[in-house]
Amino acid sequence: MIKNSIPSMFTVGNLFLGIIAIILAFNSSPDNSNAELAAIFVIVAMLLDGLDGRVARALNAQSEFGKELDSLSDVISFGVAPAFIMYVVAFQSLNAAALAWIVTAIFPICGALRLARFNVVAGTPGYFIGLPIPAAGCVLSTLALFHDEISSTILLISTLALSFLMVSTVRYPNFKKVGIPKAAIWITPIIVVVVVILAIVYKGILTKLLFVPLVLYALYGLNGLKKNVRTISRKRKRNKSGVDETTNSKKHG
Repeated sequence: MIKNSIPSMFTVGNLFLGIIAIILAFNSSPDNSNAELAAIFVIVAMLLDGLDGRVARALNAQSEFGKELDSLSDVISFGVAPAFIMYVVAFQSLNAAALAWIVTAIFPICGALRLARFNVVAGTPGYFIGLPIPAAGCVLSTLALFHDEISSTILLISTLALSFLMVSTVRYPNFKKVGIPKAAIWITPIIVVVVVILAIVYKGILTKLLFVPLVLYALYGLNGLKKNVRTISRKRKRNKSGVDETTNSKKHG
């Protein structure tokens, strides 16, 4: 019984950190140090999200309950929390309040749609269909930390772009097959604690360093999007040429 509950403990930890991130963003300080800490908690939540499934597979403790709990937690930690962080530090002062509200709401809505699709539609082996919400959430929450260097317009467009990538059909590499040896499971809480300590101590540096690989992963989808557009255009050309050939054959028949 305890063995079956261990993966869910990681998932609940993910949800807990997402809620704390929202509280920190809500109580954001003038220097936005709370927002930086909130972004760190979202990143650590992503670490826990990556561990829960691996621990479940290592312990052979996978369940429908765990799957549903994971999805519900992800909506909060990687949908609501990052959108709220971005809104508080970058969108709250915009003159177009309604636009800021809509863009902020679109992100978690698209995240929820992506998770719902993931739960019911069989994906491609080795790939995710659409940008995974943990990656999108971490990109958004760390991107918010650059609000002094990046204009609000670009941040609004970036938020919408991440939302679109989540519900798109672009394929992203799936690293979930990289498992954890059963003997190493008991070390994972220590690793999480060490990561949290390092993240808090070096929060100004670490969050911005992690932003780079996260953005590269998100941008990987743009390459896939180009391929999808090319494939669709080729199919249309083939269909058009097929129709033209049929029409010509009828004319000369």
